[in-house]
Amino acid sequence: MTEKAKLSSPLFGTDGVRGTANVEPLTVGTCVRLGRSVAHVFKRGSHRHRILIGKDTRLSGYMLENALVAGICSMGVDTLLVGPLPTPGIAYVTRSLRADAGIVISASHNPYQDNGIKFFSGDGFKLPDDLEHEIEDLTFTGRIDDIRPTSEEVGRAKRIDDAQGRYVEFVKSSFPRGETLDGLKVVIDCAHGAAYKVGPWVLRELGADVIALGVDPDGTNINENSGSMHPELTAETVREVGADLGVCLDGDADRCILIDERGGLVDGDMVLAICGRVWKEQGRLPTNTVVATVMSNYGLDTSLQEVGVAVERTQVGDRHVVEKMRAEGHEIGGEQSGHMVFLNHATTGDGLVTALQILSVMRHKKRPLSELAGWMTRMPQVLENIAVAERQPLDELPEVCEAIEAAEAALSGQGRVLVRYSGTQPLARVMIEGQDQEHIQSLADGIVAAIRHSLG
Repeated sequence: MTEKAKLSSPLFGTDGVRGTANVEPLTVGTCVRLGRSVAHVFKRGSHRHRILIGKDTRLSGYMLENALVAGICSMGVDTLLVGPLPTPGIAYVTRSLRADAGIVISASHNPYQDNGIKFFSGDGFKLPDDLEHEIEDLTFTGRIDDIRPTSEEVGRAKRIDDAQGRYVEFVKSSFPRGETLDGLKVVIDCAHGAAYKVGPWVLRELGADVIALGVDPDGTNINENSGSMHPELTAETVREVGADLGVCLDGDADRCILIDERGGLVDGDMVLAICGRVWKEQGRLPTNTVVATVMSNYGLDTSLQEVGVAVERTQVGDRHVVEKMRAEGHEIGGEQSGHMVFLNHATTGDGLVTALQILSVMRHKKRPLSELAGWMTRMPQVLENIAVAERQPLDELPEVCEAIEAAEAALSGQGRVLVRYSGTQPLARVMIEGQDQEHIQSLADGIVAAIRHSLG
């Protein structure tokens, strides 16, 4: 791939850089340049600068980690290596160690062949667009090619041995002081990913009887028939062992899908409804608002309206949720997919913190999760993913526009239509909500057919 070809499309998607490992832009050469760019952007002031790097359990993580370390150290910045650790753990340890920035090597819920790189500033928050654009520009323009410290001015790499313990204590601190999980049986599926050690560790230290699944990573089995993308095994196990709760994490453990004691799935919208209602009751919701995305089911709005809580929506991506929360002082936000943000505890989505918030509500209300989840009734919804060879602007595809307009007209204001491209995969996504499942499925099928005909 030529430099010009690289520059023709953005390096950053909705959640950092992502793609197939060892294919541009996730090659060793590009990652060395990316490391140099990040080091340059965060090298401010005269102190010894440090950037923390963590990863999930993908085989390609070793390759990309070493490339980033080489690039960063070549700019005179030290690297702190923590090994496999959840994305929210890296955000926390970055600010705990007062590092200048944090880097996560992970493709989250994607299969092991993919990988990605996400960045946090020293305060543990994801980077704003303008900073990502600056890093992207530096990576491909060569403006820093002549900046090369020598002798004792090059950076050093150091392993941090207590990062997991630091994060475990942080997660435990999000659970009410003095309370325990004694007497509760919890199944946790770590998707053979970054939480394979810390996930069960947190729950056991709080007193739960833990059945751990997805805790045997081999570099190639991350997310494979496990975790939040495949909660079926957890649901089956919960029913078999009589557990009180099932926790399904993704590969980097920033998202969480829950399973109630009957084996029913509880997604991010339901978590928002439960926590929003309880926090309002407890006076812990200062703006009486929760933040969701355009993908959240309208049943969330209905549930929260019953108790005087509003729902504000953002673009898809927990970064957009967090930006709105910070700007307007909201405490709870999240996505249907399970990215939940509790800003009084964490700076980014955290699957383990999410699980503990629900366990706390279960303790406080003395009710099973199935009953709490019943506080929200979902409006019928259809979600379809269509593989696409290219991403032409949807508003420039007449057949697709016509199908969308026809669906909106058929709903007559009694539902929603949302069609967009995935920010992390070569997919077009179609979401329709309405009063009748068969009707909205038919409308979705029409849009899917138009997309396939237009894009192949």
